[in-house]
Amino acid sequence: MPLQVTPLHPLFAGEVAGLDLRSPPPPAVCEEIHRAMDRYGVLVFRDQVLDDDQQMAFGEALGELEVARATVDAHKHRLKHDRMADISNLDVDGKLLAADDRRRMFNLGNQLWHSDSSFKATPAKYSMLHGRVVPPEGGETEFADMRAAWDALPDAAKAKVRDLITEHSLIYSRGQMGFEEYTAEEKLKFAPVRQRLVRWHPGSQRHSIYLSSHIGQILGWPRPEAMMLIRNLTEFATQRAFVYAHHWRQWDLVMWDNRCTMHRARPFDDHAHPRDMRRVTLTDVAPTLEQAVPLAAE
Repeated sequence: MPLQVTPLHPLFAGEVAGLDLRSPPPPAVCEEIHRAMDRYGVLVFRDQVLDDDQQMAFGEALGELEVARATVDAHKHRLKHDRMADISNLDVDGKLLAADDRRRMFNLGNQLWHSDSSFKATPAKYSMLHGRVVPPEGGETEFADMRAAWDALPDAAKAKVRDLITEHSLIYSRGQMGFEEYTAEEKLKFAPVRQRLVRWHPGSQRHSIYLSSHIGQILGWPRPEAMMLIRNLTEFATQRAFVYAHHWRQWDLVMWDNRCTMHRARPFDDHAHPRDMRRVTLTDVAPTLEQAVPLAAE
């Protein structure tokens, strides 16, 4: 039986009913989830009271998980699984991070529009974020449909950007906020990687603009001109018609396709309220430069 999906936005995003993710879905249901992801790009699963093992098992049922997390002070990890990202404002003892903690400063970058792991040679496919503790107000996550943004671009703009290659790094995105304090190991780990600016999303047979705050250069372009183009494209791609805002409830699990969406966290009072979110991330099949982008298909 097909999944029961209720659209949440005119262009993308849907809420799935009738699934209990405490046990990994069987292969047939996983295929239905993949097909729904191809259609909606963002899926919301409400009331999923999962522990870390169950969330990991759900991710593994759908594909290959990313191996390495990317953050500063990576050794200060409070979760059981090294491959689970801690998207929270909590320290290793479960207390609120200090106002001047490096991790808190670094994590403010999540409020920039981005695509997860675009700074890795092989970037992310799906991200699965689970809301264990959510603040009483604020802390929403906004998503932008990069396929719809591509479709809406004028033909001249499509021709201009179709073949461009960009460089992505966490150093670029955090530099926008003035965060520049890295260890030598972190600088090496966050070295720029190259990605296509326009991708082909095979499941939906549509093009997508691969934008992210992690972009810091376009190959062959003067950097000021490159960054102005990226800024203009981002402003175009994140206009309200292309954006779904998710208001979190405890135990929501939200999954999105990083190949065809961008997202950002919205602010909340992180000095007063905990926000405990845990993310499992699937890796893509290959670097974007090794993935075909058909020119004729639209």
